[in-house]
Amino acid sequence: MKIVGLTGGIGSGKTTVAKLFAELGVPIYIADTEAKKLTNTSKTIRRKLIVLLGDKAYENETLNSKYVAAAIFNDSDLLKKVNAIIHPKVAAHFKRWVSKQTGPYCIKEAAILFENGSYKKCDLTILVTAPKDERINRVLKRGSITREEVEARMANQWTDSKKIKLADIVIRNTNMEATREQVKTIHSTLLK
Repeated sequence: MKIVGLTGGIGSGKTTVAKLFAELGVPIYIADTEAKKLTNTSKTIRRKLIVLLGDKAYENETLNSKYVAAAIFNDSDLLKKVNAIIHPKVAAHFKRWVSKQTGPYCIKEAAILFENGSYKKCDLTILVTAPKDERINRVLKRGSITREEVEARMANQWTDSKKIKLADIVIRNTNMEATREQVKTIHSTLLK
C-alpha cells in the first residue's frame, strides 16, 4: 500500500483536504488526533511529559494542552523534547494502523511531516498552502486561540517555500471547488 503524506501549516486547510480524500474512500490517519489520544492513554508518554514539563502538564489524567502549548510554542528546544517523546509512539501506532488498511493507498495527515522527517517514509507528499492572512483568519474563526498564538505556532513551523522544495504535489487551497477538483485528479492518478 502506498503511503501519501499530507501536510500544511496551521490554517492551510490540510484537514479539509484530508476530508475530501476520505469522501473518496481513502483511509486517513490524522497524526495530530492520534498523538492527542496517545498523550492521554500512554503511561510512558504521561510520565515523561510530567518529568519534562511538571505536574501541571496533566489535569485529572488528561493532557493540559493549553499549559503545554504555552510552554512549547515559545521554546523550540522544549518543543523538540516533547516531540521526541510523542513522535516515536505515533510512528509505531501509524505502522500498526497501516497494516490493517486495504486499498491502493492511504493518507497520513501530519502538520510537521517535513519538520520531523516522517515524509521520508512516504511514497508521495502533498503540501496544502494558503496565503498567511487567510490562514490566520481561518484559525481565528475556530475561536480557540489568539492571533499572537497563531503567529507563534506559524513561527515554529517551516515556511511554505521551504516545504515546497520537498513536496511532490502542492495544493493551493484558496477556492473550495478548485481544491476539490485537485483532490479528484490526484486520487485518479494514484489509482492508476
